[in-house]
Amino acid sequence: MAPQHTLYPHIRDTVLELEQLGVDVLFNWDHFFPLSGDREGLHFESWTELAAWAELTSRVEFGALVNCNSYRNPDLQADMARTIDHISAKDGTGRFIFGTGSGWFERDYVEYGYEFGTAGSRLNDLAAAMPRIEERWAKLNPPPTRKIPVLIGGGGEKKTLRIVAQHADIWHSFAAPADLQRKLGILAEHGAAVGRDVSEIEISNELRNRDEHEADALRELGVSLFTIGITGPDYDVQTVRRWLAWRDAANA
Repeated sequence: MAPQHTLYPHIRDTVLELEQLGVDVLFNWDHFFPLSGDREGLHFESWTELAAWAELTSRVEFGALVNCNSYRNPDLQADMARTIDHISAKDGTGRFIFGTGSGWFERDYVEYGYEFGTAGSRLNDLAAAMPRIEERWAKLNPPPTRKIPVLIGGGGEKKTLRIVAQHADIWHSFAAPADLQRKLGILAEHGAAVGRDVSEIEISNELRNRDEHEADALRELGVSLFTIGITGPDYDVQTVRRWLAWRDAANA
């Protein structure tokens, strides 16, 4: 759910509607300005919205697709994630997913005063941040209610997939089936290099602009978490219903 072009009461109502419909996970994104439509339009910040979702919802997992590592100190990110994890733990176990990535939207950086750097330097920063985040989770009192799942987004084969192999519980990309098969092979190579069995990493992919044939092909390759991006001002709940029907038929 892109937090753009609408006010929060509509976002809140849509979150509740989607949870009632039966989605498994809800995501927003971590930007400061709209990415489509009126670039000066309505927009809200990710983490404060997610804290509200933690209290608002009762069943779904949720997080950012994805958090921008550049915008917050790694230890602070860990503490924020732990806090939201606890807020969401209505049955004792939190539902927050720590989705993260290296960042890419230059306007966010320029207008909010962050150093943009290069794609390579931002990935290096993410690689350096992940151990600090994991170490902070081990130090916090109280600790997280569970091992907070780490979702890493991106398809870069040299650096991103190595970070995925080292730290991710979930890998998210927009790769088409042919590319995904090749990237999974590269991920396995990184896993062997760092001593990780990457079969334990859940594979996530996006359904927007795809049809059921492509979705079936992705599922055959091992994708088990499917996302569908929707945006304000009129969140397309009907498209979500369509894909929920596909999910339920595939799992019947």
